[in-house]
Formats: sequence, C-alpha cells, structure tokens
Amino acid sequence: MRLVIDANILFAALIKDGFTRKLLMERGEILYAPDYLMDEFSRKSSELEEKTGMPKEVLLRKLTEFIEISDMIIIGEVELKEFIEEAKRINPDPKDVPYFALALKLNCPIWSADKRLKKQDKVRIIDTKEMIE
Repeated sequence: MRLVIDANILFAALIKDGFTRKLLMERGEILYAPDYLMDEFSRKSSELEEKTGMPKEVLLRKLTEFIEISDMIIIGEVELKEFIEEAKRINPDPKDVPYFALALKLNCPIWSADKRLKKQDKVRIIDTKEMIE
C-alpha cells in the first residue's frame, strides 16, 4: 500500500520506541512525504529536544535514518503545485496542505495521528491503530 506519512507519525517514532516506530521500520508500505516535512522538523525541533532529551543534530540524524530505512520517497513542492488549491479547499488544517496535495497527487491515504484531518471525505486518513489492525 502507498501512504503519505504525516510529520506527527515520524515525530512520534522519534520520541518513543513504540508501535509507531516498529510499524514505520517493519511494515512494507511505500511511504511518501512532502519536502515540507523538514520545515516542520525545524519548527518543532525545540519541542522534540525537550521531549526526547536529545539535541537537534541527533534528532535530525535519527529522522534521516527513519527516512532511509523505510525507503520513504520525498516529493518536492514543485511536483504538488497543481494539487495545492484543491488541498486548501478540503483540508481542515492549513498547515497540512502539502500532505493533502501529495495524497491527491498519488491518490492514496495519509497516515496521521491528527484526528481533525478526518473532518473531510476526499482523502482517507489512517491512524496508527488502523495501521496495527
């Protein structure tokens, strides 16, 4: 299955060695993320440092490892341009527009822990519990 992975899933895997990290590393889905993911990491790095006790450099290295180990495909903003307007219309959270645009481009679900994203019916949202099942 192809999935767009929301940053909150990767951040959960960075914070705790639990089910999310295991699913990320061991499942066979083809994972995609917009390059916007790195902007989110930069914005959230202080919070992640606080939650993990690890410096930003270590967290960035771990994030990069997760991306490499899972064979995640990072898609640039230019490739999403034709889907941005529709993503803005259907997305209940403006900061997640790049994830919705990518899901629309690939016609696949988004793996996210953000329950607000389910307040629309154009893009399927799968949470970690659904991934386990």
